[in-house]
Amino acid sequence: MQGFLDAVTGIASESGFMGIFQNPGYLIMIIIACVLLYLAIVKQFEPLLLLPIAFGMLLANLPFGDIIHMEFFLTESGHPDFVSVLNEGGLADMLYLGVKLGIYPPLIFLGIGTMTDFGPLISNPKSLLLGAAAQLGIFTTYIGAKFLGFTGPEAASIGIIGGADGPTAIFVTSQLAPHLLGAIAVAAYSYMALVPIIQPPIMKALTTKKERQVVMKQLRTVSKTEKILFPIICTIIICLILPTAVPLVGMLMLGNLMKESGVVDRINKTAGNELMNIITIFLGVSVGCTTSADTFFNLQTAYIIALGLLAFCFGTAGGVLLGRVMCWVTKGQVNPLIGSAGVSAVPMAARVSQKVGQKENPQNFLLMHAMGPNVAGVIGSAVAAGILINMLKGCI
Repeated sequence: MQGFLDAVTGIASESGFMGIFQNPGYLIMIIIACVLLYLAIVKQFEPLLLLPIAFGMLLANLPFGDIIHMEFFLTESGHPDFVSVLNEGGLADMLYLGVKLGIYPPLIFLGIGTMTDFGPLISNPKSLLLGAAAQLGIFTTYIGAKFLGFTGPEAASIGIIGGADGPTAIFVTSQLAPHLLGAIAVAAYSYMALVPIIQPPIMKALTTKKERQVVMKQLRTVSKTEKILFPIICTIIICLILPTAVPLVGMLMLGNLMKESGVVDRINKTAGNELMNIITIFLGVSVGCTTSADTFFNLQTAYIIALGLLAFCFGTAGGVLLGRVMCWVTKGQVNPLIGSAGVSAVPMAARVSQKVGQKENPQNFLLMHAMGPNVAGVIGSAVAAGILINMLKGCI
């Protein structure tokens, strides 16, 4: 009988319930993970990545599960301890190598490229300026984060949330501040999912009713030759000026060239479907596994969540304000609402521009006009990432 009681006591002391009793933070993180799962499944907020991230968060906060060993990656040298990962690591450790080594985000960009139509941007090159203006949130938040005491690499990783591009945020953070990856990834994808809620109040506050009612002329038709030349020329120009942008911009343009050339239909479909789906699972689960209660619950995380929202709001505002300037310069030919699509949440931000504009004027069809700044924002966030990495890589 005593042996049975000892066995029961031993199981109880080593169970996850005892871990939750010792650190109630695990229970709070499990609840947060369940809320995110609810948003992904029921509300369908960015479900493709929010669901695996949330489930990874759930796994990471089941006490004594040891799903991932971040000490193998957060070493003094800044490089992963490959020997420990290979000898002692589990599945999540292996998957996280793709994040730490910067493999997953460029492959996600490859898939995005196969699904992106740069036609609206080529048809209206001025929309590139709106995509650039929407990166205002990245650099203003970088300055704000440094003011709050974050290091340069940490501030850059927080600021990149303003680009509203999850893979870019993960890429920059994995290079500059991997210890912040969990909080930044959750913030980035949460705000991307909340685009339809966050953006409309800002758009309305910064524009007049008359400006929101502006009807834009139909875009010209873009030739196949232009669509083929665009990714080639973009890659050469951007990557010669900013070599650190090669992984993201290069893969984005390669995917788009595969789509527009029409000569590699088989691998184009693989990159945009099977490969992207596999990488999305690996990326989401491994990033979610970094959000343990041991490292997530602190004042730093609260600052990251708040600064991420600020970055996103400033990015939206930057695009809208430049849209107003363009509206004034063109004497009412540009609807400033399309500036909000300069953040790279494709195509959700463009749909929000369309929805807000049509509510003001039923004759307004802004979707294709907004897609120009929207895809420009994808390029802009990748360029901003390259600039930040180039500036701060040596500071680590």
